[in-house]
Amino acid sequence: MSNSELATSYAALILADDGVDITADKLQSLIKAAKIEDVEPIWTTLFAKALEGKDVKDLLLNVGSGGGAAPAAGGAGGAAAGGEAAAEEKAEEKEEEKEESDEDMGFGLFD
Repeated sequence: MSNSELATSYAALILADDGVDITADKLQSLIKAAKIEDVEPIWTTLFAKALEGKDVKDLLLNVGSGGGAAPAAGGAGGAAAGGEAAAEEKAEEKEEEKEESDEDMGFGLFD
């Protein structure tokens, strides 16, 4: 990661920690206050657009969560729904195993 990206990332984290909206101008002013001169304005604009309307703290807390599985159905048909969910999970596992076996044979997207 370049110094420009790193400086802009840190500035975005500072703004998010303070609960301030992340804009290109605010990022640029923080970077200048830190006396980092070699950051081009394109970096602050890119980061501001990428983080616009997003909760940075929430993004950081859910880094490893991925898409996750759908929650199991509960309530009136709990036992039947639970059996269906288990069957769906087994089907998904079989599909994943099938995909993995293609890679073992040396076939790939870019081969």
